[in-house]
Amino acid sequence: MTLALVPMFHVEAKSSTVNNQTELKQALDDSSIDTIILGKNIDTTEKINIIRPVTIDGNHKTMKYVGTFGKGGSYDNTVWGGIYVLQVYKTEAVIKNITLTGGNGGLLVNGGKVKLVGRIDVSGNGFGGIELGQGSGVQSNAHLEIGSDTVLVNTTESKDKPTIWVPEDSTDAVLEVNGVEQVLSSDIHLTLNEIEQIGNKVENPNTSDSSILYIGVGLFGLLLLGYATKKKVLN
Repeated sequence: MTLALVPMFHVEAKSSTVNNQTELKQALDDSSIDTIILGKNIDTTEKINIIRPVTIDGNHKTMKYVGTFGKGGSYDNTVWGGIYVLQVYKTEAVIKNITLTGGNGGLLVNGGKVKLVGRIDVSGNGFGGIELGQGSGVQSNAHLEIGSDTVLVNTTESKDKPTIWVPEDSTDAVLEVNGVEQVLSSDIHLTLNEIEQIGNKVENPNTSDSSILYIGVGLFGLLLLGYATKKKVLN
């Protein structure tokens, strides 16, 4: 009997630390790199596109857009130019411990799926923090996951600058908070409080059991009591 020995190869995860816009774009172009770590705060003069699965570890640093907006070349980020600090396009990505600021929006999830981890600060963007949209030629809905270990920050939130929004011309998006999924219709704006409420679980403070259980038990008890009373009257 002849045994064929098949060599086993172990492919280790490859990470790269970047310190400027050029290094960041080069790392994104290198498909062998699965984790990109910010070594310094990075200023960008263009929207940074993510088109492949990758983890962006902000390492508690800041990515700031410092370019222009609109045809007039304004430096005012309340002039619309479709500029996001990061755009995740039709792929999956993990974004950790980062500040995204200076753009029309901090992050655009464009038909992809993004998981936020750690402290994510989207303050200081002209139209809001995170857009969940489905652009031209995109079939899948945007999906954003926020876990229990995520702290979402937006100190410049206002009625006109929501923390998360779905544009009017988009299809529905999915927001997942602490494992609870919520379908967001087009033209919806969410504040930090509204986002938190999606993932909240109402619990009995004494036992940590769901209040829904106690409501159900209470209603069942009332039904039994009513049945017993009715039977006694009939007898």
